[in-house]
Amino acid sequence: MTSRDVVLARVRQALADVPGGEGPGGPPVARDYHRVHGARTPEQTVDLLAENLADYRAIVHRTDAKGLPGLIGRLLAERGARTVLVPPGLDASWTTGTDVTRVEDRASSTPRELDAVDSVLTGCAVAIAETGTLILDAGPDQGRRRITLVPDHHLCVVRAPDQVVGSVPEALPRVAPDRPLTWISGPSATSDIELDRVEGVHGPRTLEVILLATDQKAD
Repeated sequence: MTSRDVVLARVRQALADVPGGEGPGGPPVARDYHRVHGARTPEQTVDLLAENLADYRAIVHRTDAKGLPGLIGRLLAERGARTVLVPPGLDASWTTGTDVTRVEDRASSTPRELDAVDSVLTGCAVAIAETGTLILDAGPDQGRRRITLVPDHHLCVVRAPDQVVGSVPEALPRVAPDRPLTWISGPSATSDIELDRVEGVHGPRTLEVILLATDQKAD
């Protein structure tokens, strides 16, 4: 038998119990699972997000709209950043508290040029409290996927509680499956065969999340 014959035989075997005439558009998949897990207030959901982000070694800050530019300026200064990459739709007021050079996201930017940037500042599409996950969908204030994967330091602003949900099932309807989605749970990390943790291989070594709200205390 050829390799093709082997593969087709396995396919036929796997489909042996499928009723005749049933195709890909057959019976719908049951989606009656729980979307909301437990009863939490919006404030408790935001607190859970902060806890799980920190558990993933992200650095979490809280502020309001008035304090946001100053906080961003302070974090960039503490980082020693000289340049910050920004997507085209980012609110310009967010960087008024710093004199760090803004680098605009350009389609022509090479990986080497992106790697030379000290920090990247973005918004997000939605954040999941139970998993400590940020989802970026390449929206105007988030930019293309690569700008959050190459620079070593990512500052991500999450509007809380508006952009915070409790569970993954709650998050999925908020994002479009035909957009380039980036799911971020903490800074990039991997382990080698010796289980030694290495950060920064597949994305930023440092992730700082700013929970932006009008009803919470600033740092």
